Amino acid sequence: MPQDVLGLAGVAVCAVTGVLEAGRKQIDLFGVVVIALVAALGGGTLRDLLLARPVFWVVDHDYLVAALLAGLATFAVARLVRLPQRLFLIPDALGLALFTILGTRIALELNAHWLVASLMGVITGVFGGIVRDVLCNEVPLVFSGELYATAAWSGALLLILTRAQDMHGDIAVAAPTVAVFLIRMAGIHWRIKLPRFSMR
Repeated sequence: MPQDVLGLAGVAVCAVTGVLEAGRKQIDLFGVVVIALVAALGGGTLRDLLLARPVFWVVDHDYLVAALLAGLATFAVARLVRLPQRLFLIPDALGLALFTILGTRIALELNAHWLVASLMGVITGVFGGIVRDVLCNEVPLVFSGELYATAAWSGALLLILTRAQDMHGDIAVAAPTVAVFLIRMAGIHWRIKLPRFSMR
């Protein structure tokens, strides 16, 4: 699957999550657009800065346009249709999956060590959501939710394994992407969480 397809899809769905999360806080249109852009572009921006490569949405403004259009369209629909409060968890899980795999692929193609590449995938997948939640005055899902970064890292490692086994093509990308999404959704459905730290 081409990287630009993964990237544009990830940007769009993460912009949707930003709007849905901001809508619960009754933020105005400008704030909604800012949060949508941060959610959509934040993880990839940090990844590119860490990898010393040109920031993806600065080089190709199609990503910026996709985020804006997806955010504005979601804003318009959400004002007309009553949406379930937890609806944003589904596009959030999809965005996590798409961005994790994209970030890992980019790092691998830059010949990063497999461990670094997997962490770049996790950063790409989770960082935009962290900033989105902070701006919405919420504890980030990655720190308190069900199998968030764990799902991302599992998918990143699976992608690295498929490449190590010389598996290429759409299946080698689709399988880890689906794995991240299903692990995240399973965690939400069965409320599976990592142990929490508690001071005695």
